[in-house]
Amino acid sequence: MKKFSLVLGALLTLFIVACEGPQGPPGYDGLDGYDGLDGEDGIQGQVLQIDGVDFEYDPDANLYSSLLTFSDYTDFEIFESDAVLVYRFDGIVDFQDGSDADAWSLIPQNFFLPEGIIQYTAAHTFVDMELFIDGDFNLATLNQDFTDNQFFRIVIVPSVFLDGSDVDKSNFGAVMNSLQISDKEIKEISIN
Repeated sequence: MKKFSLVLGALLTLFIVACEGPQGPPGYDGLDGYDGLDGEDGIQGQVLQIDGVDFEYDPDANLYSSLLTFSDYTDFEIFESDAVLVYRFDGIVDFQDGSDADAWSLIPQNFFLPEGIIQYTAAHTFVDMELFIDGDFNLATLNQDFTDNQFFRIVIVPSVFLDGSDVDKSNFGAVMNSLQISDKEIKEISIN
């Protein structure tokens, strides 16, 4: 009898485990992705290269500023939670082997001049970004080499890319490598 109960219990257990009920209602469809981005793994970011940025002087605030509206330069969707990194072109560096490379500095960036200190800074929303030149002296006398025809690279990434990341954000090349974006994929814009 114990043997029969044990076999019956095992068969009953197998029968209950193997049962499947009716299929539930289908779930909701997700939102479509952007064309060309469907199914890609990893962080989606965009790099804009904007040449010809001119700053306007505000004597009341004693600072220079330039407003860049993202929709004027890209159709990439920018969210409030996205991070925006801004790099200023510092010139071309010549190497001993005869090659050269562009030098980019993450802003904020300071310059120590005979008149005092200036600093490039930026503030952004998901709609636009404003670049500033602030200083500790009368900026009306600032050399136009700092204010006219400036060259910036703007990197737009989800903030999760920067959270807990060990990427050196001050190194433009390291940021590009971690985003897996090549120089050919940089969207180049000339304001002039």
